[in-house]
Amino acid sequence: MTEQTTATGAVHISATRESLMHDLAEWLVKQTLQRPEAPFRIALSGGSTPQHLYRLMAEEPYVSRLPWQRMQFFLGDDRFVPHDHADSNYGMMRRLLFSRVPVPAENIFPMPDKGTAEQAAKAYEATLKQIYSGNVLEADKPLFDVNLLGLGTDGHTASLFPGQPVLQERIAWVAPCVPPTAPHTRLTLTYPAIHASRHVIFLVEGADKKEAVARVRAQDPACPASAITSAGDLTWFLDQPAAPAPQN
Repeated sequence: MTEQTTATGAVHISATRESLMHDLAEWLVKQTLQRPEAPFRIALSGGSTPQHLYRLMAEEPYVSRLPWQRMQFFLGDDRFVPHDHADSNYGMMRRLLFSRVPVPAENIFPMPDKGTAEQAAKAYEATLKQIYSGNVLEADKPLFDVNLLGLGTDGHTASLFPGQPVLQERIAWVAPCVPPTAPHTRLTLTYPAIHASRHVIFLVEGADKKEAVARVRAQDPACPASAITSAGDLTWFLDQPAAPAPQN
């Protein structure tokens, strides 16, 4: 696989938010059908934008077309709060998606909500290493088939916020972090874990994200998302309002 960056990744633009969600759902169906022989591992994103995708995936025709029995779901990040807390990404995913589709419970891997944040990060990393059957990420052995990411107006993605020590992490696959402005301690996949993906997908919608998309596409070092790379391919799924203006 050839590494791709946020600058070199393909850009898919849909006219509206609704068509954007349908386009990405269709893409997911296609990817799962192309790999019928193995578990399909996907790391999901929190935030408001992917909630529209999760609702769609739990409706027809997608609830019947996706191979839930062999899909395995992970989290790209979560707030270190109880799973039933209103701010829990896992709680949101369970409500909108997991409780409404025939995915086996053992195929869902939430980030821990017990102990300390440091203990929880180590426990989730141990789970990932067990799934991966290895302690070291290998260039031609993806950890995830799909890693779904969002983008904040400040250029953060997952819980990789500007100026935070976690941005320097190159060994751990999962790390705790304390965002400078957002509430709650977080757990997040690190750059190496995100990189070890067959497909990295940025799902972004809305005119308020247009500037952030342009900055990350231009590799602005102030935006943590600019440093995201993929061992496979990287694709932007944008609606028209979020799409940067064409370059002359």
